[in-house]
Amino acid sequence: MEWVLRLLSWTLNGARWPLGLSEQGAAQWPLGLSEQGAARRHRIMEEKALEVYDLIRTIRDPEKPNTLEELEVVTESCVKVQKINEEDYLVIIRFTPTVPHCSLATLIGLCLRVKLQRCLPFKHKLEIYISEGTHSTEEDINKQINDKERVAAAMENPNLREIVEQCVLEPD
Repeated sequence: MEWVLRLLSWTLNGARWPLGLSEQGAAQWPLGLSEQGAARRHRIMEEKALEVYDLIRTIRDPEKPNTLEELEVVTESCVKVQKINEEDYLVIIRFTPTVPHCSLATLIGLCLRVKLQRCLPFKHKLEIYISEGTHSTEEDINKQINDKERVAAAMENPNLREIVEQCVLEPD
């Protein structure tokens, strides 16, 4: 057993110089690898968040000819992605209505949900919220846009479904 430990020690000590590590760096070598792994995971989450943002930024506002990006209802920083397990991700979006009494905030949330459910290429759980303090009825709207039954009922309404379809339609 002792010769195995010496061989392991020699291997680790011998490996540090080709990697450009000093003796002090060799002592931290496993930590450096885990930091690299954490940085890689962070980069993957940022890439997934950018992928989500690219999908939602082109959604049209229900009453204006502008996109949600142009109106700054959504920004890159409003999208967060976290890994839940090996295959699933939690996508959190916090959007900001243009005015605190926006009557179409629920519809905007519905458009965000529909677009991502259709287009997101990875398995996900989706949470959509109004940015804290930006709407007079944010708690009620947050409940509505995160309730599967209410979302399904809303999409059964043909008039509402048509509006959502027009908003999420990709520009040519």
